[in-house]
Amino acid sequence: MTDLTPLCALGAPEPRRTARGALSLTENPDLALASLALRAGGAQPAPFGLTLPGPGAFNASGEVLALWTGPGQWMLAAERSPDADFAAELRAQAPGCSITEQTGGWCCVEIASATGAAPLDRLLEKLVNLPPAALCPGRAARTGLHHLSVFVIRRSTDRLAVLGMSSAAGSLWHALDAAALRLESFA
Repeated sequence: MTDLTPLCALGAPEPRRTARGALSLTENPDLALASLALRAGGAQPAPFGLTLPGPGAFNASGEVLALWTGPGQWMLAAERSPDADFAAELRAQAPGCSITEQTGGWCCVEIASATGAAPLDRLLEKLVNLPPAALCPGRAARTGLHHLSVFVIRRSTDRLAVLGMSSAAGSLWHALDAAALRLESFA
């Protein structure tokens, strides 16, 4: 039997990392994802003790995060091993809802700033067509980034996460890294 080695979305056995001035970019392969949708007439659950957020927001409790993706729909994320069955965990927490495993379909790039909010704000200005208030800390939005549809989650003033399609992980990384490099050049 062939010995198979798991790879991250960017094609290497280890997550990609880079630093560009005050910004650091890190591929996060340990983010499990599952979508939750209410069924007709179903009550809104509180999986993992979370109140499911409304448009433009996310809620987090411990290692689990929920963000709104549409009316009656949310994406939940948790720091888990890639082998974990997060969808099964969520299904147990939200009976009567439609749950779909999403982990393999998405890649996550975590971006941190060593000097506070300003570098992240400048990066977002270059990448997304949203007003700054739409991505202040505690907010999340689905938006276009270059030719990709992504979720941007502003975890705090100095941290954000970008979720994009796994099949376009290389394009997403290139767009983020190139923008961070341009900012570093003009700093």
